[in-house]
Amino acid sequence: MKDRSSVIFGNPIDKKTIKKGIKNKNNYIKKFGDDTDKVYHLAAQPIPCLSGMGVQNLVLSDKPMEFPKNALIVGNIRMGFGHYRISMAMASCAKALGYEPYWLDLASFDATGSKMIRAQNDLYSLASRISQKSKVFNHFVWEPLNSEGFKKITYNSTDQKASELLVPLFHDIPKDIPYIATHAWPSQGAVHAGLTHVVEAIPDNWPMALHLSEGAIHAVQTPFAYIGYKMLNGFAKKPLKGIPEDQIYMIGHYIDHELVANIEHDVEKRIARIKNGEPIRILLSVGGAGAGAKQFAEMVSHLMPYVKEKKAALFFNFGDHKTMYEYLCEHVNGFKDIAKNYFDQYEEFTKFVETMENEKIEGVYTVYNQNIFEAVYSTNLLMRKCEALITKPSELAFYPVVKIMMRHIGGHEVYGAVNAQEYGDSTFECDTSKKMNEMLDRLLEDKDLLIHLNKRIVELKAAKTYDGGYEAVKLAVKGFPKE
Repeated sequence: MKDRSSVIFGNPIDKKTIKKGIKNKNNYIKKFGDDTDKVYHLAAQPIPCLSGMGVQNLVLSDKPMEFPKNALIVGNIRMGFGHYRISMAMASCAKALGYEPYWLDLASFDATGSKMIRAQNDLYSLASRISQKSKVFNHFVWEPLNSEGFKKITYNSTDQKASELLVPLFHDIPKDIPYIATHAWPSQGAVHAGLTHVVEAIPDNWPMALHLSEGAIHAVQTPFAYIGYKMLNGFAKKPLKGIPEDQIYMIGHYIDHELVANIEHDVEKRIARIKNGEPIRILLSVGGAGAGAKQFAEMVSHLMPYVKEKKAALFFNFGDHKTMYEYLCEHVNGFKDIAKNYFDQYEEFTKFVETMENEKIEGVYTVYNQNIFEAVYSTNLLMRKCEALITKPSELAFYPVVKIMMRHIGGHEVYGAVNAQEYGDSTFECDTSKKMNEMLDRLLEDKDLLIHLNKRIVELKAAKTYDGGYEAVKLAVKGFPKE
């Protein structure tokens, strides 16, 4: 295994940071055990709600696994919904291009590396929730960490050393299999294990050393991200050697095949509903963490009169947590009484979504699923049938639906909103309740504006803006440039 923590893209790392990385790795071994020499075997299991894209979940097995010749692995971790959503896009595009996709969640196993990931994710989630309750913590700790702390090249050094613990999980995986990672850790783990066809699909528009994985092909979604990573701009106090040209590509937004293929049809349906005076369908994606509760409740309270006047219909995906649903029931008058709930009723929910194509829909609808795959994919199903999506500027900032941007959670998300606004299929970031409510009033009353934003999605498709998923698959099949 090649050490990738001492020199990163030709930039030497100081001895203090290297020692810190070694100590960090040893602390995880002391806490979770040393399985360096353990052999983990894999087996494939169907994921029922994703049967359309043919993706199978990799789980532990007693026997070695053989992969088919057209296999492609999507390596990921459960951290919020973002990395899972991007992984679904990659699996969908792989299937569309003739490959058999497999799902490898490195946080899902009973292994040392998996426990390390879960421990770090727990800390990240806790800090994210605290940041929404404490302005002091958010201003002095969380925002600087997400925008500048994770940006330092020294952060990547310690991460690279820790990700060596992931290698045992790759025992059954062929070295030359096409592999797309939607987070740095599954990318780093694959590279440490010797895989040669690794693509890391970097999710955010704000360049950070957190996402570096030397030895993989780095894929980004935007011009801003490309130049930032190409130069490693701002990753240290002095200029650094950048990423070689054949190891970084701007490929477009990571979007599911079924969303991209149906853009013209879906936009046509949206515009027809707007012109016919039907209630404007607004999807609100809450996600797993349920951050920003106060702004969310104020926004929903503002929208409720529009629902009663049949000017708007609301669709909530609460993911796999009911916390926000319970909060809205408590803080928004009439919400509980009017909401039609699809709680762990995925089959009934999908049947309802099918009726949305040609039926006039009124009221409020809520979705919740304990199954993480159903929880994430419910948003994908609903966004095709809605005129606009209210979301924070996370991974959904890049999707082919009109976005109404809430306040960001973590400084790294800010530039997702900037990118979407400049591409023209989104509003600017509405970081206060006043701004959000003013924006909602404008979009619900000014139908021409909403139609314009939807038409822009068709233009962006023609420019191949949403083709990043297909391009990531092509890069993974091609493999890493020969040294």
